[in-house]
Amino acid sequence: MEKKWEELTPDEKQEALFQKCLSTEGIEFASPQAEKAYKERATRLKDAIQLKKLPDRVPVLPVINFFPAFYAGLTPQEVMYDYDKCCMVFKKFILDFAPDVNVGAGIPGSGRVFDILDYKLYSWPGHGVSPQHPYQCREGEYMTADEYDALIQDPSYFFTSTYFPRIFGKLEAFKMLPNLSTTQELPFVGPNVIPFGLPPVQEAYKTLFEAGAEALKWAEAVGAFGKEMTELGFPSLFGGFSKVPFDVIGDTLRGTRGIMVDIYRQPDKLLEALDAITPMMINMGISAVKMSGSPGVMIPLHKGADGFLSDEQFKTFYWPYFKKLLMGLIDEGCVPFSFVEGGYNTRLEIIRDIPKGKTLWSFDQTDMTKAKEILGGVACIGGNVPTDLLSVGTPQDVKDYAKKLIDTAGKGGGYIMANGAALDEAKPENLKAMIDFTKEYGVYK
Repeated sequence: MEKKWEELTPDEKQEALFQKCLSTEGIEFASPQAEKAYKERATRLKDAIQLKKLPDRVPVLPVINFFPAFYAGLTPQEVMYDYDKCCMVFKKFILDFAPDVNVGAGIPGSGRVFDILDYKLYSWPGHGVSPQHPYQCREGEYMTADEYDALIQDPSYFFTSTYFPRIFGKLEAFKMLPNLSTTQELPFVGPNVIPFGLPPVQEAYKTLFEAGAEALKWAEAVGAFGKEMTELGFPSLFGGFSKVPFDVIGDTLRGTRGIMVDIYRQPDKLLEALDAITPMMINMGISAVKMSGSPGVMIPLHKGADGFLSDEQFKTFYWPYFKKLLMGLIDEGCVPFSFVEGGYNTRLEIIRDIPKGKTLWSFDQTDMTKAKEILGGVACIGGNVPTDLLSVGTPQDVKDYAKKLIDTAGKGGGYIMANGAALDEAKPENLKAMIDFTKEYGVYK
């Protein structure tokens, strides 16, 4: 009798998700060669991540931002507003560079959706930055120092009624919304639905519906692109996204200055808040994996890097909730893909406390020899090819650097070749050198 999902072990759940990706049932491949390449790429990545056996060679997983737009001669603004152009440039990138995974076409996002909502949290091409530049976060205190209790007591209601009105200009009326969880018996129904009859609230919802309709157009284009890439032989193993609780508060709620002050002025409130939002971050990753069917959950790491926090602060405020996030995802069979921005040289011994063969860590400025020594028997590691090398170096410089990584971090498997930071502008011939050299040299005998 087949087990129900909740009866499976974490190992069995992860294997089931991987097998779903490896299965070619229902896929109309463009050719027998595309089907063969799909199976080889997916298996290669699975073997590297699980540390169970050596893949045939080092997999290649470039981390891409707006590079496909620049490579195709378009601007970031063009690909954010023209979904066909966006898919076209990402298709050109994948076919020309042939990485081992479909990186997707969703990174640019929909400029039209941001316009409709009057998004305040970011500046994007043509809206705060030039059409030729990628988007930028407009960090600020979107949650005040005295609002921790509101966040702790009901995170979902806080985000809807307090945070959204501050980051979406067209949803300001959401601050008038009731907490519907109090609608438990007959006398409370009428009072709680009154705000939905107010003209400003109704206008806000009309705007949200308009944004939703536009987002659906964008999602249909991106989804069709993903289907096409699958049929051409490129698997998509990363279908989820989440964030470390400390980064949620430090990036887009309190801001860097705010959370650093809170560490000293109200550490207990900060710890309570981190604990309160951790389940949200776990569910965020799991729900996306359930929708996409792909096991990987990308987690960009920001404020845990060397120099942001002392070791003691990292152990107190960052790692406990990060680990809960990792374990929550692993328990449901997901593969956390921690994209480690900055350096993690002082964190390696701490983050080693994780189950074997369940995670992928892509490093930016971390000593990869040290990372291999400490994490090599526990986790798959990747990354570290510098952006400046790809931008101003030569193809031979890139090959020399890649060789060192393969000889050290790639020894015995468990390594994926990748650039250290999400790529915007770089010399195409350098990125091509990184990918092609890995395929030629990074072969396991």
